[in-house]
Amino acid sequence: MEGWFLYIAHCRDGTYYTGIAKDVVKRIEEHNVGYRCRYTKFRRPLSLVYVERCCSYATARAREKEVKDYSRKRKETLIGKTSRP
Repeated sequence: MEGWFLYIAHCRDGTYYTGIAKDVVKRIEEHNVGYRCRYTKFRRPLSLVYVERCCSYATARAREKEVKDYSRKRKETLIGKTSRP
């Protein structure tokens, strides 16, 4: 698949990380080896819990900003969870 994607990853400490990427699987692998992200470096391993296709980089970046401002509960609703693990 081509284009940009918004993704949400669940971190080892129970937090959620929201980002964008063209290749989400590769980006999660990068997070899990500690590449380019201070926030996730000490919260590994991450597991991918949500992906949303965006039509452009600008749309993906705007959506990322929107979702990062969501409360935990709203992120879990987006992900499809009803309660914490």
